[in-house]
Amino acid sequence: MTRRLLLAAAGAATLAPAARAQGDAAPWANRPIRLVVPFAAGGAADSAARAITPVMAQRLGQTIVVENRTGAGGSVGGGAVAAAAPDGHTLLWDASSHLVNPALMRGLPFDYAAFTPVSLVVTFPGVLAVKRDVPARTVAEFVALARARPGAISVGTQGNATAGHMGLLQFCKRAGIEVIHAPYRGGADAARDLAAGAIDAAFITTVSAGPIVDSGRARFLAVATLQRVPSRPDVPTLAESGYPGFESNEWAALFGPPGLPASIVGALHAALATALADEGVRQRLAQIGAVPVGSPPEEFARFVREGREQMAALVQEAGIRLD
Repeated sequence: MTRRLLLAAAGAATLAPAARAQGDAAPWANRPIRLVVPFAAGGAADSAARAITPVMAQRLGQTIVVENRTGAGGSVGGGAVAAAAPDGHTLLWDASSHLVNPALMRGLPFDYAAFTPVSLVVTFPGVLAVKRDVPARTVAEFVALARARPGAISVGTQGNATAGHMGLLQFCKRAGIEVIHAPYRGGADAARDLAAGAIDAAFITTVSAGPIVDSGRARFLAVATLQRVPSRPDVPTLAESGYPGFESNEWAALFGPPGLPASIVGALHAALATALADEGVRQRLAQIGAVPVGSPPEEFARFVREGREQMAALVQEAGIRLD
C-alpha cells in the first residue's frame, strides 16, 4: 500500500530472536491452534501458511492446524474467526481482500475493522506482462499503445476487486489510459489465456506469470514492487519506469479475532519472526514467489487502516461491484 509502511516492515523478519527450545511453550496455548485460510488449498497464500506454521508451532509448543474455509470472497473464513474466542487458539490468514471486502459487501455479520492485526507476513510481487506478439517491450511503449487504442487493450487479473484489479486501476489512472479489464478466477487462469493469446496483457503475480514468460509465450514489462525482485533482476519496476512510488502486491497476513490480548499478539509475532528467519522456511517461500516481511503489529495495524481507506475510495471511484 504505502511505501513508508512497507519499508518500515521490510527488515522485521531479519530481527527475529533465536528460536526457543521446543518445550518453551506459550502459556496460553493449551490445545492445537486453528489457522483459518479463506482460500483454496494449494494456492500461493495457502502454501505460504503451510511453509511457515511448522516452525511457529515448534516455538509455541502447540500444533497449528491449517483449515481452508473458502467462499464469498474470503468472508466465510473471516466470519468463522470473527466469532471465535479471543484466546489465541483460532487465527485468520488473510489477503488483500481483507481490505476490499468491507467496501464491497453489505450486511456482513461481522466487522472487518474489529480483527486484531498481528503481522503482514509475506508479499507476492505484482507484475505487468504482455503476450509475445504485443508490440511493446517497455512500460512507456505499452502506455503509448493503450493511448493509441483506447478501450481496446485487454488486461487480465486474478479477479474482480483482487489486488491485481486494484493495481491495474491505479496504474491506468496514473498512466491516463483506458483498458478492458478481464477478471479471472485466479492468476493461473489469467496466465493461461495470456499464453494462448486470448488477452493482450495481465496484471498478476510473478509466480503466476513466471512459467509462461520462461517458456517464451509472454514478456514481463515491469514488476509492481518498490525494488526489483531478486528472482527477476532484469525486470524494471513500475516506479523506475515513470511511476515513482507505485506499488501493488498481493500479500498474506496474520490476524487474530476481535479483542485478542496484546500479550498473545506479541507471542504470535515472536513465533512468526522466528519462522521467517528460518533458512528452510525462506527457501520454501522463495519457491512459491513469496517475499518475507514480518511487520510488527503496530505497523501492520496502520497498514490495514490506511489500506482500507484507500481501497474504499478506489472502489467507489471505479464503481466496482461484486460479480
